[in-house]
Amino acid sequence: MTFAKLRRDFLAFFEKRGHKIVPSSSLMPTDPSVLFTSAGMQQFKPYYLGEKSPYGLNVATCQKCFRTSDIEEVGDESHLTFLEMLGNFSFGGYFKKEAIKLAFELVNSTFQIPKSKMTITVFGGDKEVPEDKESAEIWKKLGIPEEKIKKCGREDNFWGPTGEEGPCGPTTEIHINGIEVWNLVFNEFYQNKNKKLTPLEQKGVDTGMGLERLAMVAQNKPSVFETDLFEPFIRELPETNIKARRIIADHIRGSVFLISEGILPSNVEQGYILRRILRRTIRYGKLLNLVKQFLIPLAQRVIEIYKDIYPELKSKEADILTVIQNEEEKFEKTLEIGIKQFGKVALRGAISGKDAFHLFDTYGFPLELTQELAKEKGIKVDTEGFKAAFEKHREISRAGVEKKFGGVGKGATIEAAKLHTATHLLHAALREVLGEHVQQMGSDITSQRLRFDFSHPVKMTQEQVKKVEDLVNQKIREDLEVKKEETDYQTAVKSGALAFFKDKYPGKVTVYSIRGFSKEICAGPHAKKTGELSHFRIIKEESSGSGVRRIRAILK
Repeated sequence: MTFAKLRRDFLAFFEKRGHKIVPSSSLMPTDPSVLFTSAGMQQFKPYYLGEKSPYGLNVATCQKCFRTSDIEEVGDESHLTFLEMLGNFSFGGYFKKEAIKLAFELVNSTFQIPKSKMTITVFGGDKEVPEDKESAEIWKKLGIPEEKIKKCGREDNFWGPTGEEGPCGPTTEIHINGIEVWNLVFNEFYQNKNKKLTPLEQKGVDTGMGLERLAMVAQNKPSVFETDLFEPFIRELPETNIKARRIIADHIRGSVFLISEGILPSNVEQGYILRRILRRTIRYGKLLNLVKQFLIPLAQRVIEIYKDIYPELKSKEADILTVIQNEEEKFEKTLEIGIKQFGKVALRGAISGKDAFHLFDTYGFPLELTQELAKEKGIKVDTEGFKAAFEKHREISRAGVEKKFGGVGKGATIEAAKLHTATHLLHAALREVLGEHVQQMGSDITSQRLRFDFSHPVKMTQEQVKKVEDLVNQKIREDLEVKKEETDYQTAVKSGALAFFKDKYPGKVTVYSIRGFSKEICAGPHAKKTGELSHFRIIKEESSGSGVRRIRAILK
């Protein structure tokens, strides 16, 4: 069975059995405590807690997921960063008996995988949660012999929550030929930030089956990379180094999907992960002696494979390829020099924190790349020393900013407040004109002008610049109130406030909102109404780095 048929048959199976098919949510989660959507249930978390589901009690999805925890595992037979997660979910509609029966029927009858190839695991119990005897008995009645039902501890058979808190519970897993294929989670508890479990009033089912692993077992392949899902583009890579080949295949796929979500390479948060996997891919391309710009044709193959299911890949193809090309060109220039520098410091028998930070700051080596190179040479990296050097660098930068803005006069402070508000209007206007992929990458405000850096892969057209300028001036003419409120960070983000530097915010934050147009966490001074800003004019739009544009503007 092809991967496309497996996906189609899974969704059709559950639709026929009363499940609403819900589209995949974004890889960018609404939960601020996680970087990416890593499980199918994330978009449904409120419905396990009693909020009424607009889709009914039972749903099924094919969800785009990205898991940073598996980056170092990629290269074996089954681990991936990006994956498609097939899942069925019930918010009080059914529980263990029905969920297990549905799973068994689909695997055994629809996918024609015999019982003899299946091994089942169930939760064996611990001090807090009792053994899941019910699931074991259900499997026995379905014909799974007792010796093929294994009891496991919390590490293997208790799932969740996603993020810092949320629904969780014991699991039962279907393993086929030793590969974990389907995980059925029975959400019975709520775990708070202190790891305390309390029973949920409404029990729910949350299952996840990786399409790639399903294809591996259904097509009887020794690894996910030999399925028809990967074959069209992995065949372009030499077979001399299997691990390098698999890492490149996985990472280019993940990169294409991350960029399609508006994520751009950077040194923070989601952008850092994208940069890390892209640069890791480029480095392994060097090991295979691949030609320059080898990522572009691979990315095009990925888009071709998925364009019918995820049409946004095709519509954003030009942007995706531009971002990849820019990052490859940027890293190519420093990679060779950086590897030579690494070789020099490696002769000392260890990589100090200072040296690791120098490789990061000067040559663009993510810490993980330095660790990977060091592991190959059998030497250690002082990661704590790296973190200390990084923090010191941030403190110096912060002190410089404070010094720059210290001691300004009253008039300058008033003008800076207006320009702070103008920056928020500019940010919102850019997202409306260019798209929600636009994220603040930095800003600088003096008493005379503002400078705003934002994520966008290509130069803005003159028409786009004018649209943004006109939209800001329209909001100024509307003389809207600039509302200020203080709250905790989590509440601010859940209310829709933009925040792109979450590691820098304290527990309590200030949110500035401009009715129906802009809402951001910000610590700067602001005008009370937009009408105080007079006329906004963009002086210049230019590049500020790979995938980052810069606008300079004034108030007249």
